[in-house]
Amino acid sequence: MGSDADAQVLALPPPEAEFHLSSLVYDMSHQIQMAMANMLKITKEVDHDSMGITEEISRCKDSALERKKALEDEKEKFQKAAYTVLNMLNN
Repeated sequence: MGSDADAQVLALPPPEAEFHLSSLVYDMSHQIQMAMANMLKITKEVDHDSMGITEEISRCKDSALERKKALEDEKEKFQKAAYTVLNMLNN
């Protein structure tokens, strides 16, 4: 029985080792918190930039649709003019 008690006492880390482990765990925890804070900041920046890009895409899409309509209107005018000229030449 004495050897079991001795083994348990030997299995416990000395106070200095506990201090080092505690310090290591604290440092790791602090580093993880800092990394998570940085990731949150970066995530917010990405979300903000993403919103800006999405808005710019929407503006470009609207502009392209307006330009398409203007070109279609212009095409229609040229076609009418061309038909008018052809009718004049045929008469």
